[in-house]
This record gives sequence, structure tokens and C-alpha cells, in this order.
Amino acid sequence: MNVKLTHNNYGESGIQLLRVMRRGSVHELKDLTLSVYFEGDFDAAHTSGDNRKILPANTMTNTVYVLARQYPTEAIEEFALHIVEHFLTYNPQLSRIRVMANERPWSRILIAEKAHASAFISNAGEQRTTHITATRGHTILQSGIENLLVLKTTGAAFEGFLRDPYTTAKEASNSVISVNMNATWTYQTSESEAPYSAAWHGIRKILLETFANHEGRSLQHTVYAMGQVVLDNFEAVAEIRLGLTDNLYSPVDLKPFGMENENEVFMPAEKPRGLVEATLRRES
Repeated sequence: MNVKLTHNNYGESGIQLLRVMRRGSVHELKDLTLSVYFEGDFDAAHTSGDNRKILPANTMTNTVYVLARQYPTEAIEEFALHIVEHFLTYNPQLSRIRVMANERPWSRILIAEKAHASAFISNAGEQRTTHITATRGHTILQSGIENLLVLKTTGAAFEGFLRDPYTTAKEASNSVISVNMNATWTYQTSESEAPYSAAWHGIRKILLETFANHEGRSLQHTVYAMGQVVLDNFEAVAEIRLGLTDNLYSPVDLKPFGMENENEVFMPAEKPRGLVEATLRRES
């Protein structure tokens, strides 16, 4: 039976990249997901196992990180064109390359109506919630926020933690920190005239401000500060429960390519992710 290879391609998908541009105290952010696919003279790899024209897929990923270090602030179209130019220049076996890039938009957290220099928010999956449990004589009303995604490029640390023979975590003094925030608070009153919408927006605002400005020594330190500031400023709230799920970002090691990475190019760490939860209740 005669068999003909009519089409083939290969590549790397889901290359995730966080690029931080530090201009003094003001930081710019690019959060990208890219895919790179090659078409060309790769028949021999399929038919006879000859890999001499196959560029490894992880080389594509490394190249994207290196180019992100060199071209940090451009539109995704311009950055994708740099990727195309690089691979077509150095890989004559290519006849076609496809590069796809998606950018997650981040907006700056507002503090007193002023954009914060290094703390950001993404509204993609955020939800406002309520949960009511009631009998004829008693009502418990809870409101909350789910999947509030926030990030800041400075003001986070994790040092002096417990170590045992299996600990490999490294201390960090000035890290990028991104968390999915969930918050649920219980009101001391369930009267229908309570200003629930105003309280919800006010609590959301103060949680964001505290996240942005708090010099956290750990997620535990930050989650407590956020809960405390809500109870200090909203007398109608009897209790608040907060959960922060860490979206850990690690600096990419660019030394093998002759480059330093001074907290500028990051890749998201693989799962599992850290979770810190705390409940704070008004003592009275």
C-alpha cells in the first residue's frame, strides 16, 4: 500500500509569559499566552525518524522568553512579528510559521481615584455573591466576592519560614504576587433597608487598597490585614472570611542565554497552588 504524508506541523502551545517593565516606581505589565507552530521540510522525521531538522519545542518557549527580554513593551502584533522574523531567519527548513498570542488585560487598582503604580486588577471572572439562611425568627445574610484576580509587582515577601528535610522553597524579599481572592462577610443586621450595595462596593474597594499598599511578609500577613481593615471600617459586618489562592510566578532563568533577569520576565508556576484562608470576627 502506498502512503503519502500530505501535511504535518508541530510546535509549542500555551506559552505563558508575564513581563514587568519597571520604570522607577511605576511598573507596566504584559500578560501573554502564545503558541508557535512550524510547517516545512519535516517529512524525514515522520517517515524515517530523522530529527536533524526538528527544533525542540522547548527551544520555542525559551526563544519567546529571550525575545520578551529584548522587546518588552510592544503591542502583541509587533512582538509576534519579532518571533516570526527570528524563526524564519534561523530555520531554513521552515516554509510557514504560525504564531498566536492572547493578552490578558490588567487595569490599575485605584487608590483615592488615582491609579496605583504597581498593583493591578483583572475583572475577567469576578462575581458578586449573596447567601441567606432564614427561619421565621432569624435571618443570616452573607455577601461576598468570588474570583477577584489581583496582582502586584512589588511589596510582597516570604522569608524566615520553617524548613524541614523536604523544604525546597526559596526565600523572596520583593516578589510578584498574584492571587484569586474570595471574600464572604456576615452582616450583624438583615434589615431590608441596610445599604448592601454601598457596603459591597466599599468593602471591595478597601480590600483592593489594602492588597495594593500592604507590605506583606506572607499571604497570611496580607489576608489578616485585609480582614482587619474591613472590620475596622464597616460596623455592619460581624465577620469576614477571606481566601487567597496564590498564582505563583517565577523569574525565568535567562543566564544560559547570556542575559540577566532582574525581576522582569516571569512564567507561571505549575499547580498545585497555595491557599491561605482566615476568618476574622468582631469580638463584641
